[in-house]
Amino acid sequence: MNSIKPNLDGRDLKIGIVQSRFNEPVVVKMNTACVEALRAKGVAEADIDHITVPGALEIPVALQTMALTRHYDALIAIGAVIRGETYHFEVVSNESCRGVMDVMLETGVPIANGILTVDSDEQAEARVNEKGADCAHAAIEMAHALKAIAAGREAR
Repeated sequence: MNSIKPNLDGRDLKIGIVQSRFNEPVVVKMNTACVEALRAKGVAEADIDHITVPGALEIPVALQTMALTRHYDALIAIGAVIRGETYHFEVVSNESCRGVMDVMLETGVPIANGILTVDSDEQAEARVNEKGADCAHAAIEMAHALKAIAAGREAR
């Protein structure tokens, strides 16, 4: 059996990050944790592109535009949707996450989904550092995994 092992070496990877500005204190912290984790795994500062968009619903189109350039090995979505008193929370949570998944499946570019969907500011604050780092690791690992799959197909 041939097995593709996880690879968290970020050297020579080009990573794009799309960050929403809504719930800015939370997303700034998550982005900081993400970028620190990318750097710790060897991704060069010059190989990280970052863009901000107004909110979570705008993240997928920015990701799609980046993915279609074919300049990125992986992308990362950073956002936070915090439950309010209306149904709007469900719409934004569901549609932004669906949009991220659609872009990933349509383009074949791996996207680490860091759009937090939580009930309170406290829950968001408790998750920002871990979620930011998790997104960095997932992006690196999936970039390598998809490259390995493609290389395996080409070798056959």
